[in-house]
Amino acid sequence: MKNHIKNDYDVIIAGAGPAGLTAAIYVVRSGMSAVVLEKELPGGKVTKTGEIENYPGFDKIEGPDLAFKFVDQATKLGAVLEYSGLKKYKKQKEGFIVELTNGKTITGTALILATGTKERLLNVPGETEFYGKGVSYCAVCDGANYKNEIVAVVGGGYSAVEESLFLTRLVDKVHLIHRSQKFRVDQKLLEKLKTNENIILHLDSVVSSINGDTKVNSVTIENLNNNEKYNIDIAAIFPFIGQDPVTEYIDEQNILNETKHILGDENMKTQVEGLFVAGDVRQSPLKQIATAVSDGALAGQNAVKYIENLD
Repeated sequence: MKNHIKNDYDVIIAGAGPAGLTAAIYVVRSGMSAVVLEKELPGGKVTKTGEIENYPGFDKIEGPDLAFKFVDQATKLGAVLEYSGLKKYKKQKEGFIVELTNGKTITGTALILATGTKERLLNVPGETEFYGKGVSYCAVCDGANYKNEIVAVVGGGYSAVEESLFLTRLVDKVHLIHRSQKFRVDQKLLEKLKTNENIILHLDSVVSSINGDTKVNSVTIENLNNNEKYNIDIAAIFPFIGQDPVTEYIDEQNILNETKHILGDENMKTQVEGLFVAGDVRQSPLKQIATAVSDGALAGQNAVKYIENLD
């Protein structure tokens, strides 16, 4: 690499989840500088997860504890944490100019996009009105506010099931509402769900509305088989119905697929030279902590190679 390339950092990494932090570890261990941008809590969605039982090396670990280990390792090795989001970026001859949501502008020779996903909304009456007043998208963050009360969870994937099980440690009952009979989880987790006496299943059902006065006090459920509606009294509702990629800062639409996920090859390279992708924001068949870490390792290592091979 020629010395005339003088940027603030060798690699800018947008997103401090498992993918971004792993990328940072690989970059700084290669002797290059890295900054990790994060507008929320470093560690990403791992910080909002209860017990994790499928990450190698830990039979069982709490999400916030694992997130702290990721952050601690990356920063001890020399990665810089910038508490801001990515607003926009522009490719230049010498690298990337990146505008941050906190008003700063920084430059980097390579850029890794690991901005993850955001929670998908139910889009029903009461959801936005009662956000923070009984509507929450993080059971780990807010579950303790509803000790010994009755709550609802919506969804049928890993997040919905894992968070339902987590909530049973705190609340009296969990009503789990799912639009199908089938759950998108492994058999062991499904067995834990079905044998937990504190979880009441409402299958083939959807939420019609979230009700309350100054805060949530009930939810209206519609059965999809007979269109019958009924109310259940709850103190809170936790929707976990999927995630949408955080890619609104991207102008090059050719690097996105139809669902707005970023397209990258097996080396995490996009069609833009020097631009890499990692983690849940990438188009991929599985979105887990382990796959995010794998993406981050590839993105970090290949960003280093890209810089080393610059003319």
